[in-house]
Amino acid sequence: MPQPDCTAELTQALAERILMLDGAMGTTIREYGLDEAAARGKRFANAPKDLLNNGDILSLTKPEVITDIHQRFFIAGSDISETNTFSATSIAQSEFFLEDPRESGGRKDQEFFQKIIENPQLIELAHDLNVASAKLCREAADRCANDTGRARYVAGAIGPMTVSLSNSPDANDPGFRVVNFDQVLEAYKAQVRALIQGGCDLLMIETIFDSLNAKAAAVAVQEVFEEDSQRLPVILSAAVGRGGETMISAQKVEAFWNAFAHLKPLAVGLNCSLGPDLMHGHLEELATCATTHVSCYPNAGLPNPLAPTGFDLEAGDMAKFMGEFADQGLLNIAGGCCGNTPDHIAAIAKALEGKAPRQAPRYQTPTVVES
Repeated sequence: MPQPDCTAELTQALAERILMLDGAMGTTIREYGLDEAAARGKRFANAPKDLLNNGDILSLTKPEVITDIHQRFFIAGSDISETNTFSATSIAQSEFFLEDPRESGGRKDQEFFQKIIENPQLIELAHDLNVASAKLCREAADRCANDTGRARYVAGAIGPMTVSLSNSPDANDPGFRVVNFDQVLEAYKAQVRALIQGGCDLLMIETIFDSLNAKAAAVAVQEVFEEDSQRLPVILSAAVGRGGETMISAQKVEAFWNAFAHLKPLAVGLNCSLGPDLMHGHLEELATCATTHVSCYPNAGLPNPLAPTGFDLEAGDMAKFMGEFADQGLLNIAGGCCGNTPDHIAAIAKALEGKAPRQAPRYQTPTVVES
């Protein structure tokens, strides 16, 4: 059931305090020790490829695990939890269910992906994943809100896909693209509609590596809103490298904001790719130029296979960094990406308690100097 537009409600909350996001779904899933058989369930028992690393399908095969994870993050202090739909498009799911034509001497191209977005099984799968994931998160959010008397929100997670509209995978053919804009747009529109159907409060276009892919997602959101007479708040969040550039399209932080400012998002932010220490300067730049709320949910430091979560920073470390970000007036929405468990989110929430939210700068018309 689609939710009413909560933009005013969230805007009021953001004026009063820093809101908390959740942590890493994939990191937390690993705590449950699931095996291949558990991931497949009955529906995917005969799938031709391994599915254990396809965390999205657990919303269908292990819904109790996904609901429990959402519940744990809400109890830890999350105001907003993201749906388990990072790769829940027909294009992304095809990686797990179709043969790769390159293994038999072919190649992935627009003809190949046209068949994917028209594939009835993948269309049904993408729909079911998004609706089911949104409903699971909705259930946990409503239960926690009823228990605590504090509103909790469901953010429909829209990931970057496994293909690029900006770059060619063929060094000998720089003009080649495996997909076109309309194909990516169609896949995203199907996801957006299903997330809204499942009961999301807002939509989050996140982990933006390729700004053109994100443009397709943003157009998908706008078209669905217009066609279905439905409006929800939207958050955009980019994944940037050490130099502050989106990883594929190499768009710097200020350029990223300028490219999406016309959408008037509820918030714009940074997530994934870097730990909070390396993300600090880029967040500072974004907080200076963005005329809307700013979100930040970094990785728990650098990858470390010897660490319990696979990343360096423990809960106390993340709390320290995020607390410093808040003290510097950089945060409206905070959370954690890869490596951040419910314990990390609880520590961050405690560190941010009572700290003032960032005040967004007002847009100023550039001064024209007459010669």
